[in-house]
Amino acid sequence: MDDLYQQLTSSGIGRQLARWLGLPTPTPLRRHRTGDPVVSGPVLSSAAENSRLGKAVAGTLEELPAQVTDSRAEDTSYAALIFDATGITASDQLRQLHAFFSPSIRQVDTGGRVIVLGTPPEEITDPAERTAQRALEGFVRTTGKELKRAATAQLVYVSQGAEDAIDSTLRFLLAPKSAFVSGQVVRVGAADVPHTDRAHPLRGKVALVTGASRGIGESIAETLARDGAHVVCLDVPAQGEDLARVANRIGGSALQLDITAEDASQHIIEHFTERHDGLDVVVHNAGITRDKTLARMTEQQWDSTIAVNLRAQERINEALLTDSSPLRENGRLIGVSSIAGIAGNVGQANYATSKAGVIGHVQGLASRAAERGVTINAVAPGFIETAMTASIPMVVREAGRRMNSLSQGGLPIDVAETIAWYANPASGGVNGNVVRVCGQSLLGA
Repeated sequence: MDDLYQQLTSSGIGRQLARWLGLPTPTPLRRHRTGDPVVSGPVLSSAAENSRLGKAVAGTLEELPAQVTDSRAEDTSYAALIFDATGITASDQLRQLHAFFSPSIRQVDTGGRVIVLGTPPEEITDPAERTAQRALEGFVRTTGKELKRAATAQLVYVSQGAEDAIDSTLRFLLAPKSAFVSGQVVRVGAADVPHTDRAHPLRGKVALVTGASRGIGESIAETLARDGAHVVCLDVPAQGEDLARVANRIGGSALQLDITAEDASQHIIEHFTERHDGLDVVVHNAGITRDKTLARMTEQQWDSTIAVNLRAQERINEALLTDSSPLRENGRLIGVSSIAGIAGNVGQANYATSKAGVIGHVQGLASRAAERGVTINAVAPGFIETAMTASIPMVVREAGRRMNSLSQGGLPIDVAETIAWYANPASGGVNGNVVRVCGQSLLGA
C-alpha cells in the first residue's frame, strides 16, 4: 500500500508544512538493486587505542571496494562512519566516542551508516572493561535516534578470535540491504568462513521457507532464490494455487503441508532426504494472528496461534537437530519473531506470547545448534507494509509507520534481506541473534 503521507512530505510544500507543524518528514529508503555498490561514497574509519579489529575492517572495505580515510574533511559527506571501540577498557575512555563522532556525525550522508564495533560484555571478566563495553549499547541506540535522512546506526560485538568472521555482517550493515535495520546489536562469534560467490552466496544450497505463498514469505523465497538457492516453498493446501505460482516464478518447488500436523516434522525430513539429498536453510515464516483482548480470547484462538507460530518451529527444529536429519553442516535455522514479542501489543496476548517464545527458542538452542555446526537466529519485524497492515484502521496504521527512527513502514524485502544475511554461508559466526527489522521502533529495546 502506498504511503501517501511520505509522498506528500517528499514535495516541497508538504515538507515545509510538516516542519511547520513539527511532523516527521521521512526520507525514502535506498534499497538494494542488482549491480549497485555496497557503499556509494567515502568511509571515515577510526579506532580507540589498542583496538583489535582494524585489519579485519580494512580488509572488508578494501575488497568492496570503498574509498576509506581516517582523517575527517570538513566539506565531505560520508557514506559510513566506522569506529572500532574494542580497545575501550574503562569508562573514562568512552570519551573517544565523543571525540570521533561529535565533529563528524552531521556529515553522515543521506542513507548513511554508523557502525560501532565492540567486545561482548558477557565474555569480559574485568568489571571496568565490561562496564565500558556495555555502555556502547546506549550510545549506539541514541545515535540511531538522532540521525536524520534515513541514516542508521548499529553495534557489532565481536568475540575474541572472531576477527575473521565479521565480513558478511559488515557488508550487510553497510549495504542498502539493511535499510530498515537500525539501533541493533549483533553478536559475532568465531567461525570458519568458507569462500562464497558474492553475487550468489547460496548457489548449490537447498532452502525451505514456510508460509511462502504470499507477503513476507513470498519475498523471502524470492530473495533466497536470487542468492542462488533452490527454494522449497511450503504452505497449507488451501494456499496451493498461490504457492505453486510463487515456486514456479522463482524456479523452486512447492510442498503443501500443515506444519501443525503431528507428522509434519517427519514428512519434512523424508521430503528433503529423498527429493533433495539434504537441506541447508530453514526459514520458519508461517504465522497467524487471532486477535482479541485477553478477556474475550477463546481457547481455540490461543491454542491455534501458539501451535502455528511457536510449537511447529520447536518440533521441526528438534527433528532437524538429530543425527538422522537432512540438515547439512553449516546449516541455518531462522525464525520469524515480531516486535510484539518484545514490546507486547494490545489484543495480541497469544501472538506476543508466541513471538516472544520464538526469541527464547533461538537463544535456548544456540549452543546446541553450534555443537552440530549449525546456526539459529531470528528476525523481529516491526511495521511492515503488507496486505494485513493495509487492512488495519488508518490512524493505527499511521502510528505504526511513524513510531520509529526512520518514520516509515518497512517492506517485506527488508525482512527477506536480513534473513538472507543470516543464511549466507559466511555468516557462521552469527548465532543466537535476534535482530529487529523495524526502523528502530520507539517501542521495545
